[in-house]
Amino acid sequence: MNSSPAMQTPPRELEIDTVAQFDARTKIGRAPMSGWHCQSLDLRDRGRALERADVSGAVFLGCDLPPGSIPALRGRGALIFPDLPELPFDPYRGGLYRAQDLYAGLGENAYEDTPDARIYAWSRSRGAGRGGLNMALATTLHDHAIGTALELLLRPEHDGDAAGLIPGRGVVGVMGGHAAERGTQAFSDAASLGRSLARAGFTVATGGGPGAMEAANLGAYLCAEEEGVLEEAIERLAVAPSFRPSISQWARAALAVIEEYPGGTPTVGIPTWFYGHEPPNLFATHIAKFFANSIREDVLLKACTGGLVVLPGSAGTVQEIFQDACENYYGTARTQTPMILVGRHHWTRELPAWQLLESLAAGREMAAAIHLVESPELAVGILTGD
Repeated sequence: MNSSPAMQTPPRELEIDTVAQFDARTKIGRAPMSGWHCQSLDLRDRGRALERADVSGAVFLGCDLPPGSIPALRGRGALIFPDLPELPFDPYRGGLYRAQDLYAGLGENAYEDTPDARIYAWSRSRGAGRGGLNMALATTLHDHAIGTALELLLRPEHDGDAAGLIPGRGVVGVMGGHAAERGTQAFSDAASLGRSLARAGFTVATGGGPGAMEAANLGAYLCAEEEGVLEEAIERLAVAPSFRPSISQWARAALAVIEEYPGGTPTVGIPTWFYGHEPPNLFATHIAKFFANSIREDVLLKACTGGLVVLPGSAGTVQEIFQDACENYYGTARTQTPMILVGRHHWTRELPAWQLLESLAAGREMAAAIHLVESPELAVGILTGD
């Protein structure tokens, strides 16, 4: 007796985000494409391959298809999602952003003319619930695509363009506020932390914004350089201490450092357009930028399988502490993720989150996973076991 469709094993989903991938997988003749998600591909010259393939169950997201082929493809069982009009971004993009993508044209123009700024302006004027179904659909599709790309990037077995991104010790998140200005001790401490974590074999992930987030990404990015390079870079960045009043000057100072030291160590930033006043920092080599901040926060914390180091911050940082604490609170000994708060005075006096964490953790597996230390160096020692 044949099993019902509900009992059958669903097809394996396969993300196809380059034409080369498509070509390699359709060379085998009548390739079964069920479960394929083809994203933003130019397939106008792939008519014969599409005719040969079994397209039933395939999904084409914003692809350019051979003229006149869409009715036949749909008739054979393909799902085709067309381009959405008047968008300053690709909702079907097949990979993460680079700083060069978001800041394209910054050398000749102001930040306000960059893709990042245009997308933020769009999200404020017509998106985020004010633009109707098409706008909600576009942002949801975009965030799904970015989340999928990040998941693929952070898989240790991934053999794409991010091969070798995740070393044996995994991803450590550095959380902290945007207020730490370049040239300050707080910025230097966060940069040294990022460098030490990367040199210890961790991949550094942050919220992708300015302040402590930029500093940690910077330190990780330059971790392979000789001593003194990081300190020199911080001095150069300090000519534009903050993204206020000029994001353009702030970003150009970072761009100058990157141009002198291209090809730095991979590091991850996970920012959001929800906080549009916080531009993405340029030292994250892989940027997963989301529209929905709630999704971004969840993705950021789940990515940090190696632990969290929490530098002094305010409301957003406190939210991250307790969002992650909830996972540890209900977790088992096997699922605990180390959380290390840095700065005793800040976390016990200014914003006394530590006392509440201790109370939550009492008598639970979580108690062994939380730590309060005075310096970033001590945090690195806990994570490395030194």
